Amino acid sequence: MAQAPARLLVAGMGDALATWFEARTCSVAQVRNMRGGATTRGAGALAELCYHTLLADGPQALTAVRNHTVTPALERIVEANTLLSGLGFESSGLAAAHAVHNGLTAAACTRTRLHGEKVAFGVLTQLVLEGAPAAEFDTVLDFCAEVGLPTTFAALGLDDPDQETVTTIAARATAPGETIHNEPFTVDVPMVVDALRTADALGRR
Repeated sequence: MAQAPARLLVAGMGDALATWFEARTCSVAQVRNMRGGATTRGAGALAELCYHTLLADGPQALTAVRNHTVTPALERIVEANTLLSGLGFESSGLAAAHAVHNGLTAAACTRTRLHGEKVAFGVLTQLVLEGAPAAEFDTVLDFCAEVGLPTTFAALGLDDPDQETVTTIAARATAPGETIHNEPFTVDVPMVVDALRTADALGRR
C-alpha cells in the first residue's frame, strides 16, 4: 500500500470518515444495520475509534505513502480504512453521507472522482443537514482540507452548478430506499439542496 498512489489512501480515508457519523445517526434513529440487525455498542465504539484514528494519523500516513515508506501511522490508517470502517458500517449502518455520494453520481462530471472523495463531501453535507455544532463541522472540514479531500462543488468537478443540477443530485440522494432516510427526521429534496449548497459555501470559506 505504501507503493500505491496516495490518492487511493486519501479516498479510503474519505470513505472511512463517514463511518462514525453515519453509525451515530443510525444509533440515534434506532434503524437496522446493513445486515438487518440492531446496532451494538461495540460497533459504535469501533466506528468512533475509526474517526479518531483518521484525525490523529491521517496526515502523517499520507506523508508516508507519498514517500513510499511504512510507518506506525500508516499501519493504523490501513486498519481504520479497512477493518474499523468495514465493521463499523456493516454493524451500524449508513445515512446521509453515502446517499449524497449516490446523488453526486447523477452529475456526469463527478464520475472521475473516487467513491471516498464523494463520500467525504457527503459527510460535510450530512453534518449541515443534521445541524452539527460548528466546532465539529470545522474539525472535519480542516481534516479534509489537510489531506486533500473535496470540500466544495468545484473540487468534485461541479463548477458553479445551477439549481437544476443540484436539485437532480438531491433527488437522487433522497430516492426511495436511500440510506438518507435513516436520518432521525424526514428528509426531502429542498433540505438536501440547502445542505449541499451550505456545505459548498463553508468549504469555499
